[in-house]
Amino acid sequence: MPVNDTANEFSRSLAKVLVHEGGYSNHPADPGGATMKGVTQRVFTEWLAADGKPSRDVRTITGAEVAAIYRKRYWDVAKLDKLAPGVSYVVFDGNVNSGVSQSIKWLQRALQGLGLYQGAIDGIIGQGTILAAAGVNDNDMLIARIIERREAFLRALKTFKTFGKGWISRIRDVKAVGQAWATGSVGPEISYKPGGEAKAFLSSAKAAPALAVADASTGSGVGSGGIAVTLQQVQDQLSPLSYSSELIGKVVAGLIIVSAVLTIGGLAYRWYAKRKKDRLKDALDIPVAS
Repeated sequence: MPVNDTANEFSRSLAKVLVHEGGYSNHPADPGGATMKGVTQRVFTEWLAADGKPSRDVRTITGAEVAAIYRKRYWDVAKLDKLAPGVSYVVFDGNVNSGVSQSIKWLQRALQGLGLYQGAIDGIIGQGTILAAAGVNDNDMLIARIIERREAFLRALKTFKTFGKGWISRIRDVKAVGQAWATGSVGPEISYKPGGEAKAFLSSAKAAPALAVADASTGSGVGSGGIAVTLQQVQDQLSPLSYSSELIGKVVAGLIIVSAVLTIGGLAYRWYAKRKKDRLKDALDIPVAS
């Protein structure tokens, strides 16, 4: 449903986002780098260049510049005026923290989970996404699902161990405020959470577990066929001699046991690694089949 007072919806959403963004930060583990009130040096430089102005230190950014950047790059580009109160704020906060495309994917996944969206999870706020959002009867539930997707994404980042506590506190505040606004309430007061301002980008995703070890142990490796195949070749060569030597017979028996252990262990690890890889792709909104 469209928002009646779009100007007020943006201003009150911006006020909440700025609380969580705090002031200046430049943590070495933050992929955003030097950032002031949520605006990175790169974004500020691009903004000034587009207006024909020379670059400045982001710490000198004015309140008017902050508001203008947020309005154009994180609100208008996502067509948030077309989303319901509360929902627009939740998506807006995600836009600022993780990028517009990623935040829209959380919205699309949430709508998909409610059976209202059958389109691609592409991070583009098209007519299909807008119509699906307009058909939601319970925006409390929609917001809960968006935050659930966002939390899964955050936990799939390497930087979660550094910024996770701040991020989780932030999204809990965002959920509480968003759900309150969705029902017409004023919502709770929120506060700055140290670490919650760090950018949470896909580029910081954890590496998926490698399947090479499992392939090697089960005979699916590259080249000669891996450890299991090599052991089988040795076993085949020694087997004819096992009848004339008790020692060789014991070696062959040992190779059979080792081969079996490697194969079973490799298959078990491959199942575990593939399951973990698929879960990681799902959390990061990467098609599992890709």
